Amino acid sequence: MTSTFGSEDLEVLRNRTFDEIAVGDRASIERTLTASDIQLFAAMSGDINPQHIDPQFAESTRFHGVIAHGMWGAALISAVLGTRLPGPGTIYAGQTLKFHLPVRVGDTLTISVVVAERDPAKHRLVLDCLCSNQEGKTVISGEATVIAPTERIERPRGTLPQVRVSLQHGDELVRILQYVKPLGRMKMAVVYPCDQVSLAAALDARAAGLIEPVLIGPRARLQALAEQSGVQLGEVAIEDVPHGEAAAARAVELALRGEVEALMKGSLHTDELMAAVVKSALRTERRMSHCFIMQTPAYPRPFIITDAALNIAPTLRDKADIIRNAVDLAHAFGIAQPRVAILAAVETINPDMPATLDAAALCKMADRGQIAGAILDGPLAFDNAVSAAAARTKGIVSPVAGAADILVVPDLEAGNMLAKQLEYLGGAASAGIVLGARVPIVLTSRADTREARIASCAVALVVARRPAQPLVFPAPAPKERAEVGA
Repeated sequence: MTSTFGSEDLEVLRNRTFDEIAVGDRASIERTLTASDIQLFAAMSGDINPQHIDPQFAESTRFHGVIAHGMWGAALISAVLGTRLPGPGTIYAGQTLKFHLPVRVGDTLTISVVVAERDPAKHRLVLDCLCSNQEGKTVISGEATVIAPTERIERPRGTLPQVRVSLQHGDELVRILQYVKPLGRMKMAVVYPCDQVSLAAALDARAAGLIEPVLIGPRARLQALAEQSGVQLGEVAIEDVPHGEAAAARAVELALRGEVEALMKGSLHTDELMAAVVKSALRTERRMSHCFIMQTPAYPRPFIITDAALNIAPTLRDKADIIRNAVDLAHAFGIAQPRVAILAAVETINPDMPATLDAAALCKMADRGQIAGAILDGPLAFDNAVSAAAARTKGIVSPVAGAADILVVPDLEAGNMLAKQLEYLGGAASAGIVLGARVPIVLTSRADTREARIASCAVALVVARRPAQPLVFPAPAPKERAEVGA
């Protein structure tokens, strides 16, 4: 007899008594491994072996990447025994396990148990246990001994608490700062920091050892703001100019003379700063674009979203430069061949959807060497770009699907909404940078956290200094106490 999953099982949890079970009866469940599964298991068990949570370390091992804890798969066997066969009332008496293959994010396991022996005197069952992946290969095998229930149990299926793994943003900032510490400080022009938030951002980045700020704005106003905020400017350099437009022009002048290595927007409008850059020799032949580096608990590695801040409706030519800028950023962080997913609403080419046509053309440009240093694929819907399971369900075979390092959005609106959804609903940490000019530009927002502002300066430092031996960007660690809600 095979246990099947009916619609009533969504509402009712029921067992099978010892007398109802025969040799050969079986039951199974299916589960796809996510990055959150690994992080939750690490937080719950305390097993923070870097093989499971540190992509940089994991790449150097025999498995060449992050794998699940072996006991995560074993716990799924327990789930079958406790909920399906025999079900509620089952008592574990013993379990043997053999681990045959690693399990990676996106792998879908089928966990099966089959009754091999019955002991009526003790109501004991011996069950053969098997976990196999989506390719039908055995991942875990073993044998379980249980005491089966003798009384019928049927209960409404309980609702589990909603558990979400969150990044500890402060800890992530510490990791970033440790990464960039060997690069030293760089001089950064902070353009018109005439509100408390932007002035604090400059001073925080200075205190973190990232920058030596050059504040550009009205001296009297900056000194009054510092006094009002209760901070000391001390020996911080100030370029006294009357207004935002003059501050932007002065910042560009300092960058062209090599007196600063990067720019950071203060309280002036983005258009005001970027207009000064665009009409100057800081502009290069390449289109300027913005990159968000993001880390979210639901994805096993940091990734880049572009462009979500500058190019409103980029053309095919613009998108090629947007990709080149993002690839350069990935290279600076040690990703030799970043995987670039060109996003659209669908993963097939549709003549009525220009984003799909652009994606196809960009991939062909990469094939012809017009875009180098990366692996491109598209069009890809968002789910296929970040989920190997979703890609597999749709029959997509791609080195990028489910493992994207760079997400290229069709336009600014899509990118901006995606980035903010990940940050505010997905618990993502982020840092932003503008590339394509002769110096990196940090565009801060009034809504940015202190950590995001400092992290953005750290990214600018990496871009400006281009370490000869870049390291892989640090990986997020699981939070030891998961947030639990109703």
